[in-house]
Amino acid sequence: MTENPCQLAGLRILVGRARHQASSLSSALRDLGAEVFEIPFIEIRKPRSYKPLDRALRNIESYDWLILTSVNAVDAIWERLKKLRFSNNKFAHLKIAAIGPATADAIKEHGQKFQVVPKEYIAESVVKSLRNRVKGKRVLLARAKVARDVIPQELRKLGAHVDVVEAYETVIPQSSRKRLNEALKSKTRRPQLITFTSSSTVRNFTALLKGSAQRGNLKQLDGILFASIGPITSATLRQLGLRVDIEAELYTIPGLVAAIASAASAL
Repeated sequence: MTENPCQLAGLRILVGRARHQASSLSSALRDLGAEVFEIPFIEIRKPRSYKPLDRALRNIESYDWLILTSVNAVDAIWERLKKLRFSNNKFAHLKIAAIGPATADAIKEHGQKFQVVPKEYIAESVVKSLRNRVKGKRVLLARAKVARDVIPQELRKLGAHVDVVEAYETVIPQSSRKRLNEALKSKTRRPQLITFTSSSTVRNFTALLKGSAQRGNLKQLDGILFASIGPITSATLRQLGLRVDIEAELYTIPGLVAAIASAASAL
């Protein structure tokens, strides 16, 4: 399918990514003619303590693998390296696994190489990619405070010694509550489509609605399409009683944009 700059003309889209990460998705949608506005459903914050992460970085020579499942984790790792005055040479012996191309690109931007990027950009595929490579190895997983436990649980079953450290935490931006509810009630700003780029954005979205979705009162969402970046995010939408109207085949921001464009052409 060939994209054109008017493909999404007249479509009002709400992007709910964290404020500092929304621009890439918003820009791509605007380039296709969509009317885009942003209300963050998620806010990235530093962990309450860096001690566990710093301890792991000071002992990084004892690890064989480092697994990074988001750009936020990459940024946190290298911020701490700088703070601790460590160089990239500390990672020279390490093998690094990135969950997807955006994370891999962030690793490259810091001058570091990676060995693994799975074909599908989800935790299960990370495990599959490492299945024959981690037995007896020490693995460091740096991630958000709250995250799925698929990677550590499954790698331990494969004989790996896995340490999980908190690199950042995600919270609900309370300032978005009023803006979201006002947008849903507005005749001129009510979105026709809302994007979800992680399970956290879905959970926080329903929380920002003051629990109305969980109670089954979905009338304020009638007529709005929901676009998901991939199957894990879609599963969370369904668990919380929301539809999945669009799901990306490639679990990336470009994949999500392509899925939205394809669906719009069929409307």
